[in-house]
Amino acid sequence: MTATVDISLREAEVLELVGARLSNAEIAARLYISVRTVESHVSSLLRKLDVPDRRALAQRAPEPAGDDAPVQPVPVLPAPLTPFVGRVTEQAELAELLESHREVTAVGPGGVGKTRLALSVAAETSGRYGDGVWFVDLVPVTDPGMIATAVAGALGLGEQPGRDMTESVIAALADRQSLLVLDNCEQALDGVALFVERLLASCPHVTVLATSRARLMVPFERVYQVPPLSLPVDGQSDAVALFLARAAAAGSPLDPTARDQIVSICERLDGMALAIELAAARYHSLGLDGVTAALSHPLRMLTGGFRADERHRSVRAALDWSHALLDPTDKALLRRVSVFMSPFTAAAAAKVTGTEEFLVAEGLARLAEQSLLVVTTSPGGTAYRALETIREYATEQLLEAGELVDTRYRHLHWCLAQATELEVVRPEWRAGFDAIADDLRAALTWAAQEPEQRTDAYRVAGTLAELTFTRNLIGESQQRYEQAAALAEDPESAASALRQAAAVAGCRMRGDDVYRLYGEAAEAASRAGDSAGAARDLAAIATTAYRFSTKFVRKLSVEETDSLVARARDLAGDDPAARATVAVAEAGQLLNSAISTAQGHPGASVTDTVARAQRAVDLTHRTGDPLDESVALDVLTGALSWAGDPFAAAATTQRRITLLSSMPKTPAATHELLEALAEAAEASLGTGDLAAARRWAGQLADHPLLAEVGHRATSWLLVADAFAGNVEQLLNGSVRFLDAWRRAGRPARSSLGPAVAAVAMTHGLRGDDDARQEWNQVLDELGPLPEHAHGYGAVFDTMLLLHHGQLPEALERMSPAPQEVWKWVTWIWHHWYVALRAEVAVLAGTPDARDRLAEARTIVTGNPVAGAMVARAAALLDGEQEPLLAAADAFDVAGCRYQAARTLVLAGGEHAERGAAVLASLGLAPMSSTDA
Repeated sequence: MTATVDISLREAEVLELVGARLSNAEIAARLYISVRTVESHVSSLLRKLDVPDRRALAQRAPEPAGDDAPVQPVPVLPAPLTPFVGRVTEQAELAELLESHREVTAVGPGGVGKTRLALSVAAETSGRYGDGVWFVDLVPVTDPGMIATAVAGALGLGEQPGRDMTESVIAALADRQSLLVLDNCEQALDGVALFVERLLASCPHVTVLATSRARLMVPFERVYQVPPLSLPVDGQSDAVALFLARAAAAGSPLDPTARDQIVSICERLDGMALAIELAAARYHSLGLDGVTAALSHPLRMLTGGFRADERHRSVRAALDWSHALLDPTDKALLRRVSVFMSPFTAAAAAKVTGTEEFLVAEGLARLAEQSLLVVTTSPGGTAYRALETIREYATEQLLEAGELVDTRYRHLHWCLAQATELEVVRPEWRAGFDAIADDLRAALTWAAQEPEQRTDAYRVAGTLAELTFTRNLIGESQQRYEQAAALAEDPESAASALRQAAAVAGCRMRGDDVYRLYGEAAEAASRAGDSAGAARDLAAIATTAYRFSTKFVRKLSVEETDSLVARARDLAGDDPAARATVAVAEAGQLLNSAISTAQGHPGASVTDTVARAQRAVDLTHRTGDPLDESVALDVLTGALSWAGDPFAAAATTQRRITLLSSMPKTPAATHELLEALAEAAEASLGTGDLAAARRWAGQLADHPLLAEVGHRATSWLLVADAFAGNVEQLLNGSVRFLDAWRRAGRPARSSLGPAVAAVAMTHGLRGDDDARQEWNQVLDELGPLPEHAHGYGAVFDTMLLLHHGQLPEALERMSPAPQEVWKWVTWIWHHWYVALRAEVAVLAGTPDARDRLAEARTIVTGNPVAGAMVARAAALLDGEQEPLLAAADAFDVAGCRYQAARTLVLAGGEHAERGAAVLASLGLAPMSSTDA
């Protein structure tokens, strides 16, 4: 009967999401827990389910259940058919080295047993590492630049925009006490060395155990030479024990009296683990006499490379005679499936080998019986893979048979067909992509080196670029688009790929790459004779510099952007699309100049900016390119907000979202949509439409591309929840924000200030001074921000001061007139600022209270929340109860529960009791009586 593993309900939830191929950050966001807590659960599951890595763990996950379905216990897999045998001395020696050295490389030839030893030692020493042991199989990795991606996949990490994958891994492990097992490092030795050196320099509590056929040659390295299995000494022998165990596992237990023959076989094979396993697999069909006879005859020995090692010659001998015993059909099957980098099914093998599936299935079963293939089972079916030493051997056979090109060609087209069939709208597509990703990469590596395969290589690079972007491997996506551009047979195709790469770079917050890639696209377009295309590329650089200046390491000067726009204007000619993008850049120039030179309220000086931006919108709309129109609408939004027209700005942001929502999820469209959602959330906050603000901010928070940067993803949702009084939602979201901000290295980004101030205020309303102080410390780390001093900071501080009845302090906080601090209150905070400023004046009884009310009433007309605040202040000033209760109802309708409750408390009597009860239900402290 199948046993069950004792896992908690939370672990079961994590396991199901690992099975859905979600990253740790995505799981944390789903479950409202920290990433570190997710890591702890995954580490526990690896240990409890006795699997080596995250990929194997995903295969153990139950099928996705409905929301109300109970979580089922996870069945334990049968004990491994080939358990670890012996190596007691080696385990102790290697474990001791790990205790005193930060990087240990277990070195030895293929087939000596390095991987099994490393896994056993990792399991034995796991208790030393509080943050877990992580195993990374580098067999599929042939590109040195993909080491960090492989490690991130094993750890469940995604790439953080603004960091490459290596930086993301280092950030995640910076304060972790972990053991990282890197297996088969010889696949990309230089890349592993660079990665490990950076990792160990930045992560003082991380230890690396590497297995390789050659040392890494990195600082801190201690090399451990893995010996062959021990041969008989005083009757003890790990080699003999392994032979007996494998023979018994194959259903052919040995007579103890045959020990001398087994000893002879093991000695002839020099104690090499793989060679002994191959020999033991043949015992049931050949018997000991047959195995001995086969090994007694001279066998073909190839020299060169690592095979010159005498011990590896023993493995080579075993492979030669094991291969010689196969019938021709099975020989052909083994060599042809050697092109697969990942576990493959019989159906996949049939496509690549050009053989009937039922014949392939029978052949694969025979090869598995001879230990030439390893069988893995999962809910998705049976899959096969070859150990790396056997795969290399089979690849040589493929080359010698003259079938390498044809087989790799079929493999490449199988990869393309599989990629085409992926339905990225379906939740399980991630698992489908992960299953073929390494094969796609391998196919691309081969095709890119074959001149006659250039066209197919270009197709694979483009396909892989699209899929990795959707899979949120955005660093690789940019790399693949650039690779596609290099493989393109014409400059027009190259320019197109480079523009896509530039869009991905924008999503990665790498403005310098955007500059470089659009510049290269312009050059390619010029070579193609497409002056209009080159003009659009140059204009795009300038517009990006205006819109996203914080994404640049080296910010472009005004002179540089002016030069780009001038060149674009000259190249545009009469092309409508080019002229439209140039018009957008020119409008951006004007807006940027207006904002940078402004002193106080801009007044009529911004009229020309609005007109120029509207003209750019009209031009892009006529060309029918929604992306260009979105960029133009963004510039118009900025001009309208600067002009003090928040309602028109909010309407413009929603036009952008409508325009972009129906577009395919290309990198450029995704980049635009993320920015549009953020602006729509901001604009809705500015006009008091809290429901819309939460809707747009919620879509931003849930976007998978922002999973690794939860501080950016949740910032505007936190602000909306703070204004609405959604305390529970805010507290949940703040866990994700703070965790992600810390993992990102505590970036001092001014755009995060409103969210931090909003959470600090809410903790103040709750009466939790310790939590408020913690968030105020985060504000301090963001640096001195004028926006906090005169904008959102004044708004949130005043709300808190009013709650606690601190009227003199509130009056001081709101002392500047809006015109004096226009640059900091425009866009989002203007209505909140003037409404609160009026209320403070009324409650404090200042002589200008009625004048402030009149001014505020004019400004906030149309804003349901700010309007209700002004109406409340007017009712308090006039001492009228009915308008006060009407204001409370208006707050309720606007979804602003905190202000509704505050209004009831201000109304006094039984209304105050009801308001106090609402405040308590929200988890907020009572309002000070001096405020009433």
